[in-house]
Amino acid sequence: MPIPAAPEGYATVNPFIITTGAEDVTRFVIEVFGGEERAEARTVDDDGLLLQAEVRVGTTTIMLAERKPNWPFTPSLLQVYVDDLDAVLERALARGGRLVTTPTDFFGTQFARVQDSSANLWWIWQHGDAVRDADDSESEWTAEGGDQGWGEISPELAYIHDTLLEAMTALRDPKA
Repeated sequence: MPIPAAPEGYATVNPFIITTGAEDVTRFVIEVFGGEERAEARTVDDDGLLLQAEVRVGTTTIMLAERKPNWPFTPSLLQVYVDDLDAVLERALARGGRLVTTPTDFFGTQFARVQDSSANLWWIWQHGDAVRDADDSESEWTAEGGDQGWGEISPELAYIHDTLLEAMTALRDPKA
């Protein structure tokens, strides 16, 4: 299937984060991931709340808006590839991020999770040389009897799994 045409600066799919503290999350994306804001896209609604900001990170444009008072809490979960995981984590923590998953090997790739001050969860990856080969490691992902499951897993995979469950269970509306 051909890749659909997208305007310059946009990917085929672009996330839109509706969040509490959209201005702070915009600064977080710029400072932590080296994003560039498109000033011409910035739109403030009649109520004074940010209706749209756009920040380009690598090949993706992330759009952000302030959650309206009567809108539900909807944290975003985003995956970002970086070249220097340690430096990105240092910047995220300096901006008030909470480390959810420490850097962990995941089939030859380093992986960590950070939650920003508005409860959005960022999966941060530094791609390594080794990649998962579905044929070689199918047994690691399939439980006895053919059902999808974790089966016998390494301590690293258990840690990655458990920290996600903890983070998702602990999610709370920042306005509450």
